[in-house]
Amino acid sequence: MVRRLLIVFFTAFLLNFLWENIHAVLYVQYQGGEITRLILFRAALFDAAVITLFAALLLVLPWPRARPWVMLALGVVFAVGLEWFALATGRWEYNTLMPLIPFLNVGLSPAIQLGVTGWGALVFALIRTKSGASSRSL
Repeated sequence: MVRRLLIVFFTAFLLNFLWENIHAVLYVQYQGGEITRLILFRAALFDAAVITLFAALLLVLPWPRARPWVMLALGVVFAVGLEWFALATGRWEYNTLMPLIPFLNVGLSPAIQLGVTGWGALVFALIRTKSGASSRSL
């Protein structure tokens, strides 16, 4: 399981570092200042840590082990909550290019980020470690 979690962490970090850099143009600022590469690096580390924690839970519990799509749902729910908190406390602000999810009023890109990258990292780790998960459950 440790090997799987290491694969999840490093894969999640790479995917999230790319995602953070690509969608950084959708933000005005971070905590009142410029969005730097260091901020994006730290954000990707945080994202990878959250995804790895979720993966550890999913790999320990019997029901979701063969259902990596649960990672998608967990990631989206966590991300929406994080966005609500960050926007309410002024941690960051969107520019006019950010597509918003109606009624939730959070950005589409950050709302799906942890779900998509978490699912990808978990599926990659399961495949790399020759898990018993069938492609049907992915």
